Amino acid sequence: MTKYYELEQLGHHKDDILLMIHADDAGLSCSQNAATIEALKMGIVNSYSIMVPCPWFWDMANFAKNHPQYDCGIHLTLSCEWKSYKFGPVLPASEVPSLVDQYGYFHGSRETIKKLADPSEVKKELKAQIELALKAGIQPTHLDSHMYTLGLTNELLKVYKELGEEYKLPIFLNKELLQSVGNFTPIPQLGTMVHQVHIGNFNAMKNEGLSAKYKEIIQDLVPGLHILLIHPAFNNMEMKQVCLDHPNFGAEWRQMDFDFFTDPNTATLLKERNIKPISWREIQLSSL
Repeated sequence: MTKYYELEQLGHHKDDILLMIHADDAGLSCSQNAATIEALKMGIVNSYSIMVPCPWFWDMANFAKNHPQYDCGIHLTLSCEWKSYKFGPVLPASEVPSLVDQYGYFHGSRETIKKLADPSEVKKELKAQIELALKAGIQPTHLDSHMYTLGLTNELLKVYKELGEEYKLPIFLNKELLQSVGNFTPIPQLGTMVHQVHIGNFNAMKNEGLSAKYKEIIQDLVPGLHILLIHPAFNNMEMKQVCLDHPNFGAEWRQMDFDFFTDPNTATLLKERNIKPISWREIQLSSL
């Protein structure tokens, strides 16, 4: 039976509210890297993960190598959802043909990945991403999945679990995230899951703004292990071009993420609620 992380197992009281504020998509662009680094140094964001196949990977890898004190995961990547900004696998496209389009880039949608991706090629490519990260000097604390594509099917989840076991790293699992990508099938003996995952939403961004949504999330947290997923970047020309015709998780959204989670008032709010920070490194050590 799938288990959840128990607070006592993590060295905390059962009534504690544990929160990881985790920045996805480092390596995606120069803007993403700069905002992620600044957010980490501000101290509220305490975890991030890197997309190895992206053009700006090496910039972020150099930061990770020289700043091992920050919690850093590998954002296992099988998709490229952007209209004009493209990237593909670490391996030659000829070695993983089910993972690429006619031009050799990753597919743009979960539906296409679910339909076409060969699990053996998925594992081959993701092992190559992990090995490249290790070669670059990154000391990963966990594995997670871009667009949660590794939750699309139980066959892909099996690959995810096997990679975690092989590299002795915790993998990011959550029941609601699995259901959000359409996987409602029973998944026995998969691993240990995070209690709750929180993400902003597009309607909130366009109406009252993400600041109000994040304040509501923080105010409503209950005892347990929570992860709040953000995507900090600057709303500059580079990021606008990356996110062309893609307002959901677009440049405006990413600037809002950066602004709220570098605001000293957010740190005050967390302190007022006695919310305790936790990182994947702590989870990793508790499972040894």
